[in-house]
Amino acid sequence: MQVPASTPGSGTFPGLITREHEPLNLELPFPTLTDWLIPANQFYVRSHFAIPQLAADEWRLHIGGAVRQALTFSYDELRQLPARTVAATLECAGNGRSRLVPKAKGLLWEQGGVGNAEWTGVPLARLLEQAGVAAEAVEVIFEGADKGSINDEPKSPGVIAFARSLPLAKALANEVLVVYAMNGQPLTPEHGFPVRLVVPGWYGMASVKWLQNIIVSPTPFDGYWQTLEYAYWHRVHGQPTLAPVAEMQVKAEIARPAQYEVLPAGAPYRVFGAAWGGASEIAQVEVSTDGGHTWQPARLLGEAVPFAWRFWEFAWATPSVAGRYQLSARATDAAGRVQPAEHNPDFRTYMVTKIAVIEVVVA
Repeated sequence: MQVPASTPGSGTFPGLITREHEPLNLELPFPTLTDWLIPANQFYVRSHFAIPQLAADEWRLHIGGAVRQALTFSYDELRQLPARTVAATLECAGNGRSRLVPKAKGLLWEQGGVGNAEWTGVPLARLLEQAGVAAEAVEVIFEGADKGSINDEPKSPGVIAFARSLPLAKALANEVLVVYAMNGQPLTPEHGFPVRLVVPGWYGMASVKWLQNIIVSPTPFDGYWQTLEYAYWHRVHGQPTLAPVAEMQVKAEIARPAQYEVLPAGAPYRVFGAAWGGASEIAQVEVSTDGGHTWQPARLLGEAVPFAWRFWEFAWATPSVAGRYQLSARATDAAGRVQPAEHNPDFRTYMVTKIAVIEVVVA
């Protein structure tokens, strides 16, 4: 796989932003974005409960439910199977939530609940084929080792594990992996050691960490994280029905300049950022330097890689008149979907792709 060249950064990495201590939730300071692949120690961390402390030699992956033969794999057995490496961008479904007005419930992510990495593991389809999926199967449920009680509304019925499901067709897609390595190294505890699921093109909640159970189901899964959380209002004949959050929406973000950065007047400046979406590649990024009144095309960098973000840049001659100026970026994917100007209230506090405004001071 050809990895696009790195882009000159803005200095040394200052560390992740703490959004929550317990459970641990950490955000990448997006203006530090430099490399196409984000190292594990800079990649955002999303936890719902305490991080499980698991030993590789004791860990087991169980596959059951509507299958011909239930299977169990050890860590070493899984690593001995034919593997694939896929570059994929993962984004927390609530990334950008801090921009919602009024203040939203949940972690107030800014821009950095997102990252791109190379993931190595066994195609899920291979494991399911080995188990033999029953003809009546419709979904596959994935359960992590992380568990606890939710005491805020909606409260959980006692201790529950984090669990999500995929439609069978997506579970059998070639890109979906049962992963044990990130950027060529074993997963760290924060990122799901010893094994996690990675679902390219879908929001991060689908990529269940600390994976221990895979259950093939003949009925749709209606678990807590599938229906109460990580769900949005989907209109059916005009009636709102809760549907699980799934594919990532098209989005571009400005990494530099940073919010309220001071720039010299009448000087060239390289506006830089990243754009991403679901299965469809980024076709265009546009930049506005006048508060969204006019838009100009940015230059896409590197080559398009399926399911991975695309870097872009825009050459801006800063105004000669000192003052405050507003910059924005918007993306369009190959399917013609354009990043929206406003948040869709039916999406609740998820899939926040509204065009962001970066205000800078020209001095």
